[in-house]
Order: sequence, then C-alpha cells, then structure tokens
Amino acid sequence: MNRTGGTPDSAFSALRGQLQEAAATFAGGPDALESILLGMVDDVDRAVREPLEVFPVCHHSPASALAMARRLREKQPKVVYLELCEDMAPLLTELRNCRLPVAVQAFAGDVDGFPQEWAPLSVVAPITEASAEYQAIAYALDTPGVELVLVDRSSDHVFQWDPRNEPTAKDTDDDPGTSADGVPEAEAALHGEAVGVEIGDLRPRFAELEEHLLRHGKVRHWSEWWHQYVEVPLGDGDHDTYRQVMFLIGSLFRRLVPGDGARVRVDEDRERYMWTRMRAHLAATGTDPEDCLYVCGAFHAASRVEEFGVHGADTFEISPRTATTWQYGLIPSSHAAIEAQFGLAPGSVSIASTEWTKALKRTRVQPYRLAGQAGAKKSAAKKARGAQAAVPAQEPPAADRLSGFLRRPPVLDALDEAELLGWSVDIVRAARRNGYLASTADAIAVFETSILLAGMRDRAKPTPYDFQDAAVTCIEKDTVPGRRDVRRLVEIMMGGDRIGQVGYEALPPLARDVYDRLAPLELKLQQRGVQRALLDMASRPELRACSDVLWMLRRLLPHGAARPIMGERRLGERSIQESWDLALGTHQRALIELGYEGVSLEQVLEQRLRQEAYGPRATAATVLAAVEDAVLYLGSRRLADELGTHALKVLAAERSVDGAPEVLRRVRALLAYYRTSEPVLPSWIESFAKTGYAHYCTLLPTAFRDEDATVGQVAAMLGFLFSMESLALSLGCDRTQLELAVAQSHPDDPSKTALLWAAQVQLGTLSRAELRARCEALLDNPLVVPAYPRYLSGFVHALEPVPGLADVVVEAVSNAFGRLPDAVLLPWLPLLITTLRSGAADLAPLLIREAGRIFPGRLEALDAWVPPWRLQQPEPFAARRAQPAAPGRRGAALLPAHPATCDAVADLLGCTEGWAPAGTGAAARPGAELLATHPATCDAVAELLGCDGGWVAAAGAPPPGATLTARHPATSKALESLLARA
Repeated sequence: MNRTGGTPDSAFSALRGQLQEAAATFAGGPDALESILLGMVDDVDRAVREPLEVFPVCHHSPASALAMARRLREKQPKVVYLELCEDMAPLLTELRNCRLPVAVQAFAGDVDGFPQEWAPLSVVAPITEASAEYQAIAYALDTPGVELVLVDRSSDHVFQWDPRNEPTAKDTDDDPGTSADGVPEAEAALHGEAVGVEIGDLRPRFAELEEHLLRHGKVRHWSEWWHQYVEVPLGDGDHDTYRQVMFLIGSLFRRLVPGDGARVRVDEDRERYMWTRMRAHLAATGTDPEDCLYVCGAFHAASRVEEFGVHGADTFEISPRTATTWQYGLIPSSHAAIEAQFGLAPGSVSIASTEWTKALKRTRVQPYRLAGQAGAKKSAAKKARGAQAAVPAQEPPAADRLSGFLRRPPVLDALDEAELLGWSVDIVRAARRNGYLASTADAIAVFETSILLAGMRDRAKPTPYDFQDAAVTCIEKDTVPGRRDVRRLVEIMMGGDRIGQVGYEALPPLARDVYDRLAPLELKLQQRGVQRALLDMASRPELRACSDVLWMLRRLLPHGAARPIMGERRLGERSIQESWDLALGTHQRALIELGYEGVSLEQVLEQRLRQEAYGPRATAATVLAAVEDAVLYLGSRRLADELGTHALKVLAAERSVDGAPEVLRRVRALLAYYRTSEPVLPSWIESFAKTGYAHYCTLLPTAFRDEDATVGQVAAMLGFLFSMESLALSLGCDRTQLELAVAQSHPDDPSKTALLWAAQVQLGTLSRAELRARCEALLDNPLVVPAYPRYLSGFVHALEPVPGLADVVVEAVSNAFGRLPDAVLLPWLPLLITTLRSGAADLAPLLIREAGRIFPGRLEALDAWVPPWRLQQPEPFAARRAQPAAPGRRGAALLPAHPATCDAVADLLGCTEGWAPAGTGAAARPGAELLATHPATCDAVAELLGCDGGWVAAAGAPPPGATLTARHPATSKALESLLARA
C-alpha cells in the first residue's frame, strides 16, 4: 500500500479525484490545499484497509458510545485493545463496585527519577457511562473468552515524556483548574492537579481553524459545534460511515497541527508505543488480527508513523520505567470535573449524558453495563448477556461512504414541540424555585425564542444550547436573585452535574478502615453532603475511639471533611462531648489518596509528621508543631522524643529569629503539659531550654540591630530567655551571658529601644523610677513626640517577656493623653492604634485588664480620681520615725537607754570601761566616750534601729558611719542580731 497516494484500486479513488478537482478550482492550481485534501483521503484509506480494525472515538461522545455498542454486538471481538495507560488494567474490574462517573488514578507520593518539586505525581482517566471506552470495558469484562488489553503508555511514561519538563503539562492547552460557571469549586476540582488522560482528544489544535468553524457554524464553543455537526449526523449512521467520517476529522486536525513541536512528537511516540504493544501481544498469543478491535481516539487513528499497523516497522524502543513506586485506585469524578480538566464547555458532559439516554430510547440499542454496576437494572443485564451470545454476521468489504456523506445536505430534524415545551415549563419551574419572578408568559417566550434562535442559526430543531440561550435571554434579565444563574439551572435540568462514587469494596484498606472505625456513629458516611455527628463520651466510652479518628481526619483531610462544632483537643485537655460536621463522601477522593500513603491513619500521620520535621524547609517552630501533633493525635512518646531531639539540631542551625514567636508559644505549651502530666521532664525539652537560652543570648544583640527582625520577634526571644531562665540556670547556664547580651544591645528603632529598657528593668540594671523618668523625657522632647507611638508599641510588646510592666505601660499611655495637646495628639493617634492592632493585638487584653484595674469603674468618680503614680508613696519606716529627734547625736541617748546592748557592743569593740554612776554629767557617761571613740559603729546601730537624727559634729565634717552598712554588711547583720537578743 502506498503511504501517500493510495492504491490504484482504492475504494476512495472517485473521492480523491473530486477533491483534486475542487482544490484546483478553488486554489487556481496545485498547492498546499490539494496536498492536505488528498492526504486526508489517503489517511482514511490507510486506516480502513488495516487488517486489525481501528475504531476511532471521541471522548465522552454519545455517538461514539452508540456506534461502539452496535459494533461490539456485530463483531464480537476476542481481543479489545484500548487506548488507556497499560498499568491501570488491574483496576478496571473494580468499576462494577462504583457509581459512574469515576476516574482511574495512578498516584506517586515519593518520586525517584523525576524532579522532587513535581511530587506528588497523579494521573487520572475519567470514565462515564456515555463513553465508548466504558462500552468496550463492560463488554470485555463480562463476556467470557474476551481479553482486554490496555496499550497506551504507562503513568510513568506520561511524566517521562512531559514536553515542557513541568508537572502541570496536560494533554490539553486549557487550564485544568478552571471551574465551570456556577459549579462549586469542590466539584470542579475532584481530580485535583492530576494529569488527565482521555481517549479521543478530538479538538482542533489550530486556533484559526477552530475560530473559523465556530464563526461559520454560528455557535459559541467547540462542544456546541461538535454536537450540531458531528453528533447529530452520526447518531443514526452505519458503522462504515461512522468510521470514515471520524478518520477524516482526525486526519484534518492531525494535518493542521502547527509546527513540529514537542507535543507532536509526544503524540507520535504514543502511537508508536501502542502499535508496538499490540504487535507484541499478537505475536505472543497468536491471535488473528481479524478477531481484534483497537479502540483509540480519532486523532491517533489517522496516524502516519512507520509503526502503524500490524505490518508496521519494529523500530521503536520503549524506555524503561523509573524507580518511582506507583499506586492505583479509583476516585470519584463528576461532569464538572471532566469539563474543567479537559477544557470542555460548562454543561457539555451533562448534555451528552442526556443525549445518550435519548439515543438509546430512539435507536433501541442495548448498551453494555458491568454486572453489579450501581444503578444498573437486572433486566438490562440479562438482555446484554443474551445479546452477547449472538453470532456475528459476515461483514461485506468497506466501500466509500464519505462521498455520499459529504454531498448529502444536513438532515433537518422535525421540531419536537412536546420536548421543547417540556423544557420551557421545567426551566420556569426551576427558576421560580430559585427566586426568579418567572411566569407562564416566560415559558412561552422561551419556547418561541428557542425556535427563533435555531432558525437564525440554520437549524430546524433547537438544540439544548439554543434553548439555554433563549432561557437566559427571557428569564435572567438583569440580576441573579439566588445562588444559581439560569445557565446553571438549564445544565441541572438537562441532567445536572452527576457525581460518581467509589464503592466500599473498591476502596483502599485505609478508607475501609476509617469507615469501619466510625461505624459506631451510625451515619451514612459514604453519602455526599454534610452530616452531623454527636459524641457523648461520658455515656458511651466507645466513642472515644471515633473521636480520635475524627481528630486525625481533621489533621489529614482538606478543610470541611471533618469540622468540629463543639469540643476541642489541646495538650492535657480532652472533651467529654463533641459535635462534628462530616462530609467524607464529598471528600472521598482525598480519603482515597490517603490510602496510597499507608494502611492506617496512624501510619500516614506519622509519615506526614516526619516529612514536615525532616523536610528541607523545616524550622524549629515546625518541628515543635510536629511534636505537639504527635502528642495530641498519636499519644506517641517515642515519636515526640525523636522529633524533639531533632528540634534541638534545627534550632542550633538557625541564624534568624523569624520563628521565635512560634517557638516560644509552642515550647511554653509543651513545657506546661509535661510539668503537669509527667513526673520528670523529658530530657529533650531540658536540652532544648538550655540550648535555646544560649542560642537566643547569642543572637540577641544582632536582632536588636537587625532591621529585618521585628519587635515582636525580639520580644519573643526575650520571652523565651526570661520564662526559661529558671530551668536553664538549673541546668548549668550562666545568667551573665544574658546580662552581657543585653548590655551589648544598642538598637536604633524606638520600639526596640523601649523593649531594651523593659529587659533592663527585668534584669535590675534599670529601676522603675528611671524608666518613668525616661518616658517623661520623651514627652518633654518635641522632636521625639512623633515617634512616641513606636515607643509605646515596644512597651506593649515588652509585656510578653516582662508582664509586670503593665502598670508602667498604662502610665505611659495615660501621660501621653493627659499632657499632649490635641494638635499633637490627634495626628499620631491613628498611628498608635494601627501599630498596636497590627503588632500587639494578642497582648492588648493584658493592657486592658491592667487599665481596668487602675482606672475608676464609674464615670462620676473620674473627676476626683488621682492616678496612683501621682500619689506620694508612704515610706516603709514612717511609723518608727514618728518620734522627733533630740538635738545632737541621737545615738548618745540611745546607748545609755539600752545598757545591755551597749555593753555587748563595747565588748565587741574592746572597751573595758564601765558605766558612770547615775547623776554624773553627760560628758562622764561611757556612752559618750563610746560614741566619740567609735562613731561609725554608732551610726550603724542607729540605722538598724531606725534613728535618722544624724550627727551633731563639726561643721563640714561628713557623718563617719554613712557607708558602714554598705561596706560591712556582715557586721551590720551581727549587730542587728545582737540588738534583737538584747
């Protein structure tokens, strides 16, 4: 057979001549148009003459499914070759346990041989009932003696042949994340970010061609063009006509692909791969090609590669798979998910499903359905088995059906007024339920407008798309009162977004285990929608196990799959009653993909925690979060200790303070938990406190100067140092390291400066009085007043490490509001509010509580209220100083009044003279001699007894005992004890 010119006795010789004459007439001579037209005929001729029958299909096309069901009953092939990833074959038997549509999925969480950033890898192949591939699968699996062989590239090769070296490269140019209008995103994203593999990607890849077809066909999108000009004419066509037309369309789109890019090479490699696999199977089994059927997309059926056909060249070498481990399963799919992933028009798959049902009633063709398929009727299964036993008739050789089909004018279907009238009534009813003010007049308007639009588009019978446009025009008007617009209501009325479900038997072990463990809840968890679960664990202790499962599902599944309404789980706390909203049926895909990672929730969660803790971007905060989750959800002391030990290494390697607030919060919670629940602290948390103390002391001076370090992060560092100080010092840390770090800190930012002052107050190097004086100085300096809100922000952040400064912060804020005039206060008041809200929102309650304690609670008391910081503070020894001091040295009268004490002091000082008799002068008393001889001792004794009369000495002489107590504290304490004994 000639690859380009066909054989002389070809059945398409007449058609080839007519196209050659037409090309010469329209183009004025031989040119590229003639080459394309004649090449298309050659492609059709080549495919028709192939001994192994090639059956071209279009993805989710009712006409293809109808032609497939007819052909299978006529031919009864013994081997069915199907364009589907060859490694997905074991899953197809599980389709009988599911409700279509579902998708066959290959999943790889850990990659070996691909870039790590691609992970996880996912490939899906959606299957609907109105598709030719499902008809072939159902026939092969339920017919004894029939073998189903998948011949397309494996899931591993899908990513090996990625033309752009990107994990998002799809078989279509459309964005897979685009959801249909009005379709909930969760339904449109059932396939996630998986690469889609479909049979029959039959769409022009030449943009100008598609635009030309849409414009001259008077349609809006490709799905409508296909329905009008291919689906309807081929719906009742015979087998040969169907095949030749599909070959012709596939050849046209194939020859008009622009350029010779990577995508073209991938398409050709797929065809070489499939024909290589089929020839290998034929050679291994000895099957006659006449007993086989090859089901593939029309785009690949009109192939021009050397490997095409059973007699093609065996020059293609299939590369080995990578070491990536693939796992397989079925996930639920939906019409909207298929439309979004493959770039189809919204509602097109639903309309195709409706057309499939109508075509079955009109043609009385008995489709194939898997035995036991959810929703299948027993009578239909019996009829299918009976029809499978029929003896195929002898087929005549293929003739030219294209010439008659291309010359035949379009068939004008008679207007089905009953069907159109039913649509019009139903859409008005649906619109009224959704808030539209529709009436019978609108139903009549929709009916007439549908006929008018069809006439304007050269159609005798309105299509569902004409009816949709008419309904939007007549009912929607200007506004959409409800959640759904009229276009979405028409899609629902035409069949809606049918969502599939994977049956229990087809689920992976993990998913079945989850349903089994949640069985005590007595809910139908496989149904879509939200269900409320009430857990009273006080009266039903067995529900505690269900609670553990639900908390793990909340941690592992997307938001909304398991959402707690009442009850919480924190370190050291367990609820006795819980209420949950569960939507496991809606998120069945996510639950199934968990089964690819392990056989139990505990195993998957432990793997996830290890991945987060040991990942390349792990920080000390993320590792501590993993430790907390290990304690909360797994109760695993072993895993918590392992991850906690790893947190030490991660913290020691960090050179920034970005995670300091999160580290502080989590280590405080863990430390409080272990102190209340464990007899001894784990060794890792003690080491963490010790390591963190030294680590943050080292980084503190740099953080104060670093412009990228926020005041909140520096405050968290100080909070760690001050809160962990007692534990760190008990483990051998030196407080001098912290004092030196604070002394070496010299910030330029006002907020950090205020934070440094607070740290100095905590360390005792700055008194509260000096801090108040500095705040007063800030308000007295007009150049600093505009920056005063930033100082206040630093003081508020200082409440984290030094919560005892709340009264000073309240005083600083109050002084600013009391002293500054409105002209100064009002401009920076918004800055103050925004600064506090953005940087210290969690510390504001502490400040508010302190203000509530200080300020009066009633408005009338405000006028007479005096701030506590303006009141004169009473002296601690005021009561002892109430007696007036006698002239002269008070110690001269004190010592004779206490002779025993004076004797004891005299003995200590080596004075052996006795007391002077009573009545002698004061100068002769031994107390006077003692005072004159040892004035410093007398000063110390007077200070211990609270006597502050002072010396009566020579003018200008300093009191000699003024510094005795400071210099000789031991002597002062000894004198105090002696005086107390006396």
